[in-house]
Amino acid sequence: MIPERVADNVYVFTSKSYAEVNAGAVVGEDWGVLIDTLAYPEETREIKQFIEGKLECPIRYVINTHSHFDHALGNCWFPDATIISSAMCKELLDTRGREALKAAKEQNHELDDVHIVLPNVIYEEGSISVRIDKRTLTLISMPGHSPDGIAVLLEEDRVLFSGDALMALPTILDGDIPQLVDSLKIIPDMKMENIIPGHGDVILRGEVEPIIEKTIEYLELIEKNARKALRRRDPEGFLQEQDVEDAGYSRILLNGLAPMLHYRNMVSLYHKMKEETE
Repeated sequence: MIPERVADNVYVFTSKSYAEVNAGAVVGEDWGVLIDTLAYPEETREIKQFIEGKLECPIRYVINTHSHFDHALGNCWFPDATIISSAMCKELLDTRGREALKAAKEQNHELDDVHIVLPNVIYEEGSISVRIDKRTLTLISMPGHSPDGIAVLLEEDRVLFSGDALMALPTILDGDIPQLVDSLKIIPDMKMENIIPGHGDVILRGEVEPIIEKTIEYLELIEKNARKALRRRDPEGFLQEQDVEDAGYSRILLNGLAPMLHYRNMVSLYHKMKEETE
C-alpha cells in the first residue's frame, strides 16, 4: 500500500479491498496518531508496518471516527495504543459492533483473528484535543451518517478527517439526514486545505463547497424517492429502478459498490418512513 501525503508527515491510506475506505496518520518525532483503521487485517497491518516499521514511529493513539467495522475493527492490531472515541462509539462497538463481527466472521475467515477492542478514552460532548509535537488534533462531533460520528481537525495544517460525514457516495443506513445536513453545513466555514473523506479521494480546497452541495442534493433526492415508494404497489421494485448515475454518481465508485449502496440508502429511508406512518 502506497500512502498519499497530504501535509508534512500527514498520510492517507486507502483500501483497495473494501469501498475505498480511508485511514490517516499524523507522524511526530517520537510517536504518531492513527485516525481510523481499514476493514481487513492485511491492510491495517500494512499501515502499521509503514508507520512503525519504515518510519520507526510507534502509534500512541488510535482515534475512531465512528463504530462501523471498516473504521474500527483494526483497533486490535495496536495493543500498545490508547483508543479514543466518543462515548456513543464505544457503546455501539460493544453492542452492534460485536454482533456485526460475529456475522462477518461466518462469511470471511480473514477476520478469524480480529476481536473488538473498545476505546479507553472517551468524551461525552463538545470536543477534545490531542497534541503531537507542535500540532493540535481536535475531535469534533459530526453525526448524521451514524449517531456517533466525529471528525478530526488537524488545526495548523487545515486538514480535516471527516469520517463518513463526507464520502464519495453518501450513505445513511443507520443515520439521520437532517443531522447529517447540519454537520455538512459547518464544513465550508472551516476553510480547509484538504478534507479526507471516510471513503474516496481526498477533497481539495476548491472542491469542498461543490461536493457538499452535491451531497445535500443527493440526500434530498433519495428522501424524495423513498417518499414516492410509499405510494407504489411495488416500492422496492420502484427503488431498484432509480439508477445511481441518474443521481449524479458513477457506478464504479467505492470499488463498484455504489449501485448497491444507493439502493440500500433508499430502502432504509423507505422503511423508516413506513414505520412512521403506521
